[in-house]
Amino acid sequence: MSDYLVRATAFEGKVRAYAIQSTRAVSEAQQRQDTWATASAALGRTLTISAMMGVMLKGKDKLTIKVEGDGPIGAIIADSDANGNVRGYVGNPHVDFDLNVAGKLDVARAVGTNGTLSVVKDLGMRDHFTGQVPLVTGEISEDFTYYFVNSEQIPSAVGAGVLVDTDHSILASGGFIVQMMPGADDELIDSIEQKLGAMSPISSLVRDGHSPEEMLHHVLGEGNVEVLDTVPIQFKCQCSRERVETAIASLGDEEIQRMIEEDQGAEAKCHFCNEDYQFNVQDLQNLKSISGTE
Repeated sequence: MSDYLVRATAFEGKVRAYAIQSTRAVSEAQQRQDTWATASAALGRTLTISAMMGVMLKGKDKLTIKVEGDGPIGAIIADSDANGNVRGYVGNPHVDFDLNVAGKLDVARAVGTNGTLSVVKDLGMRDHFTGQVPLVTGEISEDFTYYFVNSEQIPSAVGAGVLVDTDHSILASGGFIVQMMPGADDELIDSIEQKLGAMSPISSLVRDGHSPEEMLHHVLGEGNVEVLDTVPIQFKCQCSRERVETAIASLGDEEIQRMIEEDQGAEAKCHFCNEDYQFNVQDLQNLKSISGTE
């Protein structure tokens, strides 16, 4: 089944909700980054939440998320947009540990509990919106819950899960964001919190074939959810050979000539998708000509 996201409301508009199946997108990220199990879980949770947050935007708006703790995984970077495109990478993909005391992948140990979660939204204006909060658990979902409450002042529940096989491949990935709108009273909030507490792990629900719509039924109760629309989700990188050529040409003739004389070529690799771009001497000579005419 292809990845997709559901956007919905519930309880006469008192709740706004998103749910996503992200298995294919996270699997592609895992393969491109060669992440090991615990790193895959951390990256996959971040990508999943980033995709949902991207769909909250409009038009050509986009956002960049950075999770930077003091754990061995280093920084986690994710980009997404309003059209369901998402990409991401981790500083150190080869991080894996024994399961934690709860029998789950020890994401908090990989990410660390001291650090920050930052969200930068490019809304097409001169200044970007930036929100930053300290990490509270390093488990990713709880950190985003804290972000929404403290940076955007929206009471929210965020959940994301990634199920990883013994060969590091991705078996299932998904998540949800449930947000309380004005008019949501304590009784409604308590009811949703009880359902969340009794809910099976997200990754298990996805593995067992539950759709994003069904995930929202688990959280909000069947019959309470009004689906607004669905959005296809995909791992999509923005890099291209043309973009790299433009970047090299912008360095100027002198720097390009140095590459020719000292390295007899140039190589560039994208952090997000690991695509490798090679440029021989003739390629650089051509770019030098372009640079010289600007």
